[in-house]
Amino acid sequence: MAVKKEYSKDKVTCKVTFTLPKEIAEQFEEVALVGDFNNWDHKANLFTKEKNVITIELEAGKEYQFRYCGGGVWLNESEADKHVLNPFGDSENSVVVL
Repeated sequence: MAVKKEYSKDKVTCKVTFTLPKEIAEQFEEVALVGDFNNWDHKANLFTKEKNVITIELEAGKEYQFRYCGGGVWLNESEADKHVLNPFGDSENSVVVL
């Protein structure tokens, strides 16, 4: 998995590209990218077997918690900037720092 950041010239926003390896994408019909930036909506940003890259423009200067969810299985980003305990205290969320 990978997270790539591309800041705007004025550094106000950042395009964040999330890449899911094809071998993971192929294990599920679809995988959702869920997090603070989409109110943890499982339908807002979907990877499929054919599409394993999602780019989202986010406000810079903030931290965003996120995870991947495929078939009810939660996955963390191995290349996240950090990981934090989720509000339920039972697992960790990935964090991208902008």
